Amino acid sequence: MNKDIPAVQMRDIRKVFGKVVANDGVNLDIYRGEILSLLGENGSGKTTLMNMLSGIYYPDGGQIYIDGEPVLIKSPKEAFDHGIGMIHQHFKLVDVFTAAENIVLGLKEEGKLDLKKAAAKINQICSTYGFDVDPNQKVYNMSVSQKQTVEIVKVLYRGADILILDEPTAVLTPQETEKLFKVMRNMKYDGKAIVIITHKLHEVEEISDKVAILRKGQFIGQLITKETNAQEMTNMMVGHEVALNIERPEPVDPRPRVRIEGLTVRSSDGVLKLDDVSFYVCQGEILGIAGISGCGQKELLEAIAGLQPIESGTIEYIEDDGSKENLVGKDPLEIAAKGVSLSFVPEDRLGMGLVGSMDLTDNMMLRSFRKGRSVFTDRKTPRKLAEKVVEELEVSTAGINTPVSKLSGGNVQKVLVGREIASSPTVLLSAYAVRGLDINSSYTIYDLINKQKENGVAVVYVGEDLDVLLELCDRILVLCDGQVSGIVDGREADKNSIGMMMTRLGGDA
Repeated sequence: MNKDIPAVQMRDIRKVFGKVVANDGVNLDIYRGEILSLLGENGSGKTTLMNMLSGIYYPDGGQIYIDGEPVLIKSPKEAFDHGIGMIHQHFKLVDVFTAAENIVLGLKEEGKLDLKKAAAKINQICSTYGFDVDPNQKVYNMSVSQKQTVEIVKVLYRGADILILDEPTAVLTPQETEKLFKVMRNMKYDGKAIVIITHKLHEVEEISDKVAILRKGQFIGQLITKETNAQEMTNMMVGHEVALNIERPEPVDPRPRVRIEGLTVRSSDGVLKLDDVSFYVCQGEILGIAGISGCGQKELLEAIAGLQPIESGTIEYIEDDGSKENLVGKDPLEIAAKGVSLSFVPEDRLGMGLVGSMDLTDNMMLRSFRKGRSVFTDRKTPRKLAEKVVEELEVSTAGINTPVSKLSGGNVQKVLVGREIASSPTVLLSAYAVRGLDINSSYTIYDLINKQKENGVAVVYVGEDLDVLLELCDRILVLCDGQVSGIVDGREADKNSIGMMMTRLGGDA
């Protein structure tokens, strides 16, 4: 096999969805023994391009070559036949199966399935690359990083030597990320070709050999990572100069606005989600919430917003005059009637935040229709708000009459965040406000959140990127298994200590 010939050559690749051109004549080379980062803003065509390589979509034009030979890839199975495997951001595992059962699921092998033989092969793969997988462990007992490891081993088990990882570090701690990077380097040294789709530029600089950049469906250029920097990569992605520093103004008259004492919450099936959680949120400051995915962040915000039943504890809203109102037992409408304005950007954008079949104006109206005193619904104000959000947050849409379900995930997020902030809250609860957003859009959201802080709003910010939490937040509360592991000063804390607190209880409060 000639190492000078790319493992993958994509030439003049074109993909169209209706009137939207997702990829427009893209050329891309992927080499074995290298890690290539694929960068671009939301809607630039990164995932679409890799979905064509992995057999999920079929190109409308162009040609894919594997080791110099033209190929047709019409399904994920055909992609595997060419040694291509994609590890998606949302895992495709069966919870009640073991790791080994998930890894061999769907494979056609002669004779009876031999799980012992499969486990031996899995252990061999793990030993080669430095994975830590128990073939007999059930998926429902695994951490997020363990599930991701199973997904990677699954494609290696099927013989993949061209791997595509979509946002692989989105929900990992710094320690888990470093472990993943070590494995990726081992795979690179073994001659694997690896593509990583990510928005985290500091990780691009740390792990990749080359960077390929897309903008609005077109290939902009390819850079050698060690010869470029975050600023140059961002400017190429966006098409103009972008400031890459998050402002952190000093807290504005930081007095407690919400006080939580002994909060305990169980899920509908009796699982303990929050265990005796106590803290306070000040007006004019940003309180960050750090924790591994599923450790209680979602339930915490939903409990404050009146969306989650509470087993015990108090949630007090403190008025400007010092009087206190217990929010426990009140639904969101009752909380609003008390003058408490809680804006909530939920984890599940279309499940809880917006209605996919409704257009932008109608989704804005979901926030305001109860304010009308007339039998006729006011559509003029929500329409103006929709136009303002589209313009200020640069939402990519054919128009404000477009159903939200037709927008990309990043643009859906912009609509949701814009609507919630526009409601002039006194407390802004934000869960994953920049999840899936590109660099430029993310910094726009950070600016909006900082403006809320400067206006005296108490902001609670749940985020996945610890670097952002450390730059943006005044204080950071760390959750571990539903308990408070510690509360640290955002200006003085470091990423590794927070990562340790996320994985074990007993950090410094």
